[in-house]
Parts: sequence; structure tokens; C-alpha cells
Amino acid sequence: MQVATAPQDVLAHLRQWLDTAGAARLPPERTLAERLGTSRGEVRKALAVLEAEGRVWRHVGKGTFATLGATTGAPATRADPVAELARATSPPEAMEARLILEPEIARRAALRATAVQVAELRRLSAAMRAAASWPDYEELDFRFHELIADAAGNRLLLEVERLVNGVRRAVVWGHLARRPQGPSPDYHSFDEHDAIVDAIATRDRRGAFEAMRRHLDSTARALEEDAE
Repeated sequence: MQVATAPQDVLAHLRQWLDTAGAARLPPERTLAERLGTSRGEVRKALAVLEAEGRVWRHVGKGTFATLGATTGAPATRADPVAELARATSPPEAMEARLILEPEIARRAALRATAVQVAELRRLSAAMRAAASWPDYEELDFRFHELIADAAGNRLLLEVERLVNGVRRAVVWGHLARRPQGPSPDYHSFDEHDAIVDAIATRDRRGAFEAMRRHLDSTARALEEDAE
């Protein structure tokens, strides 16, 4: 694969690799990032698009695999819903969808999350406080919200959340004002994430719902202030 420097090139090079490599299993994300000269976060976003297209499938703990026909140059069996929706979705619309969906997902996670999932949520929340750059924070934040959806224990809700999360990464993050070096120590999301995890850990379903709603309300307000 050639070295990619722009985020949009990552997806193009991965598509090219699937067309020509003839391998059933893709290299690990870290290896792909090194080969492409990009971050693991950008690789993960590109793989999410390819998964939505039906060109790859991911198995937790085992890796990412090309689907049948994906390495033969055959056209994708599905359109790219993330890219299509991102082109037609405004930042306020993306936030509105999150406000409708994610508080209920958090409520269900408070009922069903395992101890392992709660521990990983705490680890991700702590790691976000230590993130040295916005790309690092963004990747951790994406994983945090996806894990909550996974903990809710409903496969369809997880897939819907992944779609909404992918669209919001494409249309919301670029509209938020950012310090060059990453989040400030008092960034509002830090305490809000902790509150969500605390409610899930104590099986407080109403508290998890409300904590997620407050978090998304804060993000929506920040988005509105940046647009003024």
C-alpha cells in the first residue's frame, strides 16, 4: 500500500488493497496505520465505512476480514450509508438523533453492562482526560459511546448507534472549536462521562438516561456557540 497523508486517502488505499491483495484477513489496525502513515483513529473510521459497505466484517478479539468477493474487484453490495448520510446531515440534525437515541441506550446499559464493560468504560473515561490531541480524544470518545451501546445488549441498537456515531464524527467534530493541543483540563465532557459511567456501574437506569442527556445537551450547546 502507498503512504496516505490525508484522511480521505486512507479509505481509498484500503479499498485498493482489498481489490488487489487477495488476503482474507486484514493486518491489525496499528500495522495499517503505520503503513499508511496515519493514525489508528483514521484507520478505524475507514474500516467502519468498509464494514457498512459490506466489504469487510470485524470480529472482536480476532480481527478484520474481507467479505466474500471483496478482494476480486466486485462492486460493494451495499452503498456507504455513513458517507451518504453525512453529506445530507447537518450538525444539529446529528445531535438531535443522538439525543433521541443515546439516553435510552445508556439506560439499557445500566441494566445489562458487565463488570468488564464498566471497567473498560472507566479506563476510556480516564484516558480521555489524558488525551494529548483532539484525534486521540475523538477516537477514545467514539469507543466510549460505542461500548455503551454494546453494553445495552441489543445488536440492532448497537448497529444503529454505530451508524449515528459515524455520521456525527463526520459532521459534528469539524464544527467544534478546539485548542491546538487537545481538550483543556476543565473540558465539560470529562465530568459528564464520569457521571454516565457511575450511573451505569450502580445500575441507576434513570440516572444513566439523565446523565447521557445532560452530556449531549452540553455538546449541542457548545456546537451552537461555535456556530455563532
